Amino acid sequence: METTVIGAGLAGCEAALQLAKRGIKVNLYEMRPEKTTGAHKSDRCAEFVCSNSLGSSDITNASGLLKHEMEILGGELIKVAKSCAVPAGSALAIDREGFSAKITQIIEENPNINLIRKEIQEIPKTPVIIASGPLTSDILAEKIKEFTKNEHLHFFDAIAPIVEKESIDFDKAFYASRYDKGEASYINCPMTKAEYERFYEILINAPKIELKDFERNAKFFESCLPIEVLASRGVDTLRFGPMKPVGLIDKRTGAENYAVVQLRQDNSAKTLYNLVGFQTNLKWGSQKELLQSIPGLENANIVRYGVMHRNTFINSPKILKPTLQTKTRADLFFAGQITGTEGYTESIATGLLAGINMAKYLTGEKLLELPKESMLGALTHYISDEAHEKFQPINSNWGIMPAVELPKKERKNKKLKAQIMAERSRELLSNYSI
Repeated sequence: METTVIGAGLAGCEAALQLAKRGIKVNLYEMRPEKTTGAHKSDRCAEFVCSNSLGSSDITNASGLLKHEMEILGGELIKVAKSCAVPAGSALAIDREGFSAKITQIIEENPNINLIRKEIQEIPKTPVIIASGPLTSDILAEKIKEFTKNEHLHFFDAIAPIVEKESIDFDKAFYASRYDKGEASYINCPMTKAEYERFYEILINAPKIELKDFERNAKFFESCLPIEVLASRGVDTLRFGPMKPVGLIDKRTGAENYAVVQLRQDNSAKTLYNLVGFQTNLKWGSQKELLQSIPGLENANIVRYGVMHRNTFINSPKILKPTLQTKTRADLFFAGQITGTEGYTESIATGLLAGINMAKYLTGEKLLELPKESMLGALTHYISDEAHEKFQPINSNWGIMPAVELPKKERKNKKLKAQIMAERSRELLSNYSI
């Protein structure tokens, strides 16, 4: 048996590995380096583009539960991610270069996977998983549009800058994790009220990279908004968002700060750190002025500036079943961010499910439809729910899962509720045949 996977990103690699370990031959197509996306920096498989974090590992966090579910279901990339982890408190952050290098090696050495460096310009008429990602080429996007008979929806994703650690002034910056949870692995740059107000003035007056005509009506994804868009909503928006100072105290001074900029480790060598929540589309000169107005970053060496790029996703409620199989063609599946599941963990998880279900389709087995009481099941049911009138990308979150009833005195205990929902999911998935 043989099948095709389009896209060697996170979803495509997971799908290919799921198929390969079931003895199915896979032609895995990746257009890089023959054709670039504008956001990727290498030709490696499973490259992390925006951030190096997969989010929380805590099972009482929605993203953390999704990771545990992938482990139960036999996920391959989650194993590699853990082997490439770098300190990030309770979050799973990785050495992005080490991770993509390892996945590329695993893919290239797998006897059941044929990695083909070529752009796909037609949807194959044979069994195929499309995991071409949010940066799908225009040619393939048009073919998908023709197949789905639905217009694609577009939104924009912005990438945060990265700086060299040795250029950070630790007379001002300090290590801490919020509320001292986990290892103190974040670098924090504190601000006084006057420093924050100066930073804010620079930000709201900074020139942005001009959008093209077709980009002017962009839809932004709420959890990945450019910092300048957040700032436009009010002077204190950032202080209640990515720059909130709560739970971050410099033990050298004991002072409560007006605002705090956090930086997260980006590589195993601990030489590079990215600015948390600082996705941006400002012009590079303005970015430098803005970043160097932050206490501790006055002389920061910026090794990557923020950029913004178009993301493309299909109108999944009209196109997909919860199995990630298309409604009108049984041997065609979609996976990853092109389905409207936003986030690295979600991309890997949908690649996992698509790979399992393509294998089941090829062997004549019943496809796996996960229960809504699991995070991945809730996610795939959400994106395939025809009740959506205006579908937008979504992360894993507790709001898409069926609620649990708690005694009246415990109803406001969110952690307990999350714990019960997580245990319910794990118990249900442990009984599934994969």
